[in-house]
Amino acid sequence: MRTIRIPSLPKVTAVKRKGGLILLPSHTRKSRSATTHLEWNQLGGDSLTPSELFLVLPLPPSINHQYATVNGRRVLASKGRQYKTAVANHLQGLIRQSPHRADFFEALGTHFLSLSIRFYFKTALRRDLDGGLKIAQDAICQAISLNDNRISEIHLYKDSDSVRPRMECRLAMLSPLPCHSRPSRPRHSADSRHKPNLPSTPSSD
Repeated sequence: MRTIRIPSLPKVTAVKRKGGLILLPSHTRKSRSATTHLEWNQLGGDSLTPSELFLVLPLPPSINHQYATVNGRRVLASKGRQYKTAVANHLQGLIRQSPHRADFFEALGTHFLSLSIRFYFKTALRRDLDGGLKIAQDAICQAISLNDNRISEIHLYKDSDSVRPRMECRLAMLSPLPCHSRPSRPRHSADSRHKPNLPSTPSSD
């Protein structure tokens, strides 16, 4: 039996008196998912140079929605997993289109790194400054197969933007690694070097 969705109880009561029933239009759910999809494509401002990655992303889930307790263990919840997968897919598209991908990954393997994140919340007091740091850092690093222990500086900022809430992330090269500490990276062609190991798509809960 198909579930019938209705706008609200007062409207149902009013319509029932007339012997009818109002159904919620079927296009409503499609428009919501379309809006979510457009959030990733209309923020704009992404760039990749040989020494810097700059991303403009939707805000991550709040800390209360990032994790869940399963059998007494704190694990990443479905919203958190979906966000990390979406970041990886978004970043893969940026890298694929950039002519600087080979030079960027060459420098990535030989430098200490700096990560700067500026959060734009709807209001300045809406969320804590550091609540989205870990999931953003993990999402970016995993998307490009980077061990986050290579990040030696982290800068966090908080601003407000009620019209365009977002997160601006900048991963930049710092000083070169000492020769004995440089991680060994497999040799890749310029066409394959930009392909990161993406996390598997999470199953729906």
